[in-house]
Amino acid sequence: MGFTKEDVTAAAKQDLAKRLGVDEGSVEELSVTGRDFPDMSLGAPSDDELSAQMIATGWEIRLGADGKTYEYRGDKYQLRLVDFDGRNYVIK
Repeated sequence: MGFTKEDVTAAAKQDLAKRLGVDEGSVEELSVTGRDFPDMSLGAPSDDELSAQMIATGWEIRLGADGKTYEYRGDKYQLRLVDFDGRNYVIK
């Protein structure tokens, strides 16, 4: 079973609320856009990660909280947080 657009968006909102220490209701969904990524790490590898160099189709998820914008990337297999405090994170 894989993730749907709704699954990864909900998981991203939960993750961001937890990281920021805020209520999930204060995390705003700014956009969820279908996108092709350059590799299987969705163009957001974590430290020392190697990934297959093939196109991965998924979603770019932009969330807002506390006046800032945050980017997540997901597909039917995974969810990643992009450039949070200078690092990429594999969430699921």
